[in-house]
Amino acid sequence: MPGLRDSLDLIRMVRPEAGTAAPEHEINAERASSLHAAEARVIRTIAGLATAEDRANALAGARDAVWSYFVQRELIGFRNHHDVIRDLAIPAEVLNGLGAMGGKTT
Repeated sequence: MPGLRDSLDLIRMVRPEAGTAAPEHEINAERASSLHAAEARVIRTIAGLATAEDRANALAGARDAVWSYFVQRELIGFRNHHDVIRDLAIPAEVLNGLGAMGGKTT
């Protein structure tokens, strides 16, 4: 019984450009899923700022979430963040501390 590798080899022989279509589709689906999860984390942490008892930790968490989201966007080719800053209503206090080391306080 032929395996996936045999099938991909056969596809490459018949249509070389199609040999990578399935893996590329899976990679792109994984990128989209991961980016969606990162965006959800940003939304969650920003919403949590309004009710946070420990504002410093909540702010550090929001900055970390936004920083990670921006890095992930850049890795897949999205260099402009202006639209997501507006659409997700990322506060200036979060943006002003992006990339700062120190993280959450204990």
